Amino acid sequence: MHIAFIGLGNMGAPMARNLLKAGHALTVFDLNAQAVADLRDAGAASAASARAAAAEADFVITMLPAAAHVRSAYLGSDGVLAGVRAGVPLVDSSTIDPATIRELAKTAAAQGNPMADAPVSGGTGGAQAGTLTFMVGAEAALFEQIKPVLAGMGRNVVHCGGTGTGQVAKICNNLILGISMVGVAEAMALGEKLGIDPKVLAGIVNTSTGRCWASDTCNPFPGVIETAPAGRGYSGGFGAALMLKDLGLAADAARSVGQPLFLGAQAQQVYQSMTQLGEGALDFSGVIRQYRGKQA
Repeated sequence: MHIAFIGLGNMGAPMARNLLKAGHALTVFDLNAQAVADLRDAGAASAASARAAAAEADFVITMLPAAAHVRSAYLGSDGVLAGVRAGVPLVDSSTIDPATIRELAKTAAAQGNPMADAPVSGGTGGAQAGTLTFMVGAEAALFEQIKPVLAGMGRNVVHCGGTGTGQVAKICNNLILGISMVGVAEAMALGEKLGIDPKVLAGIVNTSTGRCWASDTCNPFPGVIETAPAGRGYSGGFGAALMLKDLGLAADAARSVGQPLFLGAQAQQVYQSMTQLGEGALDFSGVIRQYRGKQA
């Protein structure tokens, strides 16, 4: 299948590579020329705009940082909807608010293009390994149509319901993730201060009731898990600024339905502090630096 892939960041680039490995033909577009060049070296074709990338495609996937980028990629004069053929399915795997994807899907449907939201979980490691979980919001027929393509990038492809429900699942998942990472960072820093070896503490947590992904896979304490971002200076992971954005999406969604977020609001403030200190590009597990200082 000929797929247009738009957005080649830390998540999008490895996802696109896995589609190439699955045998699909790709045309890619990103504002980062080096990212495009790297995918071209891997076998993809490149385009000068989202419109051009989508023009001959049988399937379009976008993976972008925020709602504003997604709107531009689809609705701009050089966007997807200006070039895509009628009937071609569109899938946005960005993490944005449910209202935006529903609006875009309505606009796309008006010109004959079915659209699904399919945000992902699994981090950069999952993107590279092709083990992501896709949370898909789409009509049942569209879900069955796009599922085989998504399976080339992920291990779990879950139908959440109608358009927008994928985003609902994602922001709820990341709400838990952001809160749990703050909790693990707080506990690891306290344990260190009280004199226990961090590796011993992590080993106990990871075989006890405190076990969670933030501890057993992405532990924020340096040296505990060598493959975690903490083992490489908190680089190359899920940026704290992106976590702050996702917590903001959760807060906005909660406000729209009158649902309190007691811990979510606290976690949002912690990541806000981290980004204000100029550390928004670090992996969100770098939040432990709020407790340990620059030594982390």
